[in-house]
Amino acid sequence: MPERIEITKMKQNANNREYVMENVKKEGALLEFASDELRDDKEVVLEAIYNNPEALEFASERLKGDRDVVYNSVSKVGWTYCYAKENLLEDKELLLAGLKVSGQILYFASKDMRDDKEVVMTAVTNKPIIIKYASNRLREDKEIGLTAMKVSKKCYEFLGPNLKKDEDILAILNE
Repeated sequence: MPERIEITKMKQNANNREYVMENVKKEGALLEFASDELRDDKEVVLEAIYNNPEALEFASERLKGDRDVVYNSVSKVGWTYCYAKENLLEDKELLLAGLKVSGQILYFASKDMRDDKEVVMTAVTNKPIIIKYASNRLREDKEIGLTAMKVSKKCYEFLGPNLKKDEDILAILNE
C-alpha cells in the first residue's frame, strides 16, 4: 500500500517549522514525521496535541516530562498518561485528570498514587475492575470495595481478604 501523500510531504518538509505547524493543526498524528527538533518544540507539539491528544506519543522525551504538554493530552484521552516521564508520576492533579477519562491508567500510576484513596476512588468509579491495581491497604477499604462491587461483581476476586468477608460486600455478591 502506498504511503499517504500527507506523510510523504511531511517527511520532505520535516524541518520546515511553518509547514509542520500548519499540518499538525489539521492532523496531529503527523507529528510523528516531523524532525526531532520540531518534535521537541513545545508550541508545535501543543498544536498537534490540541488536534489529536494521542500525538503525545510522538513528542520528544523532554516534552513528555513537561507537565503542560502532558496535561493537555492526558486530560482529554487519559491513556496517554503511559507516556508521562517519571518526574510527573507523583503529580496527583495530572493523574486525577486522566483517571476521570480513563480509570485504566491507574495501572501506570506510582506505588504512592495507588495508595491514595482519592486517586483509587476516581479510578474505580470510572473502571471498577482496576481495583486490582490499588494498594493492598485500599483493596481492604469498604467504600472503595462497595463502589467497585456495585458496578461489577467480578471485582470481588481483587478485594482484600478481610473485605471479602464483609457482610455488605457478600450481600452484593449474592444478589
